[in-house]
Amino acid sequence: MTLMHLYMNNPTAGGTDGTEVSSGTESAPITITLDASKAESKAAKCAVRCDANYSLEGGAAVSFSGTNADKWQCAIDNGYTSDTALTSADWSSSVTVASVASTNRVFWVKAMSATSELPQNDRSVDVVVEGLVVAAEG
Repeated sequence: MTLMHLYMNNPTAGGTDGTEVSSGTESAPITITLDASKAESKAAKCAVRCDANYSLEGGAAVSFSGTNADKWQCAIDNGYTSDTALTSADWSSSVTVASVASTNRVFWVKAMSATSELPQNDRSVDVVVEGLVVAAEG
C-alpha cells in the first residue's frame, strides 16, 4: 500500500488536487515536450502528499535516475508561476520538500534539451521521491 503520492497538472499548494503520477506503469507520467532543434527548457509544477493521517518524517527527497537524468532538475516552490519558475527558481539535481502531510507540498521539475539531440520520446528518466512515512500524531 502506497501512502505517499506524486501529483502533476498544476496542483494547488495546500490543496488536494492534481493528477496522480503513475508509478512504474507510464500510464500517467510527467511529460514535458521540448523542441529538439533548440536548447530549450520547460518547467512543470508538481506536488507530493501523503494519505490522510500520515506524514513524511524529514520531508521528501526528490531526485532523478536514468540515462538522461542530467537533463532534469528540480526546485522548491516559492510561490512561482509557470512563467517565473524557469528564471527565478533555485534549480538543482535534488531537493528535499519539507513538511509533507495530507495536503500538497509543491515543487517544480524542469526538463532541458540540447541542439545535438535527435527528436525522440525519451522515457529513460524516473522522478525518484523518497521519504519515511509515519502515522500522524493525535
